[in-house]
Amino acid sequence: MRDERPGREKLTGVTAATVETETVPEPEPGPGAPTLHQPKRALVAIGEVVLVALLAPLAVWCWNRGVLHYSYPLPDHPPLESTRFKGNWIGASVAVVTVACVLLLDAVRQTVLAVRTRGRKQVEEPGV
Repeated sequence: MRDERPGREKLTGVTAATVETETVPEPEPGPGAPTLHQPKRALVAIGEVVLVALLAPLAVWCWNRGVLHYSYPLPDHPPLESTRFKGNWIGASVAVVTVACVLLLDAVRQTVLAVRTRGRKQVEEPGV
């Protein structure tokens, strides 16, 4: 059945799509191109570890500000103990710890990239 309605375009010269199996090799990096192995990444990692060391006491300080203990003396009874939690300080403490953890993970990544990554030797593929 053929569609003969006006305003429809007829495609007469359409061919099937072809798939190329040829792979394009990656270009070799030039002498000035950045590589993964960069010893200066160790300095970034040290800076991040120092920042984590500064954030840890800040998180503890925020947590201590968010937890308040109250004691109400009662005659002829032990005192009534109560604890109040302030959500803004607890939330700030959790946020600071989260940032510190992300920085610590990135410091590990930077250290690995600074120390362990080496260039790969080119292995020739066997002829088939």
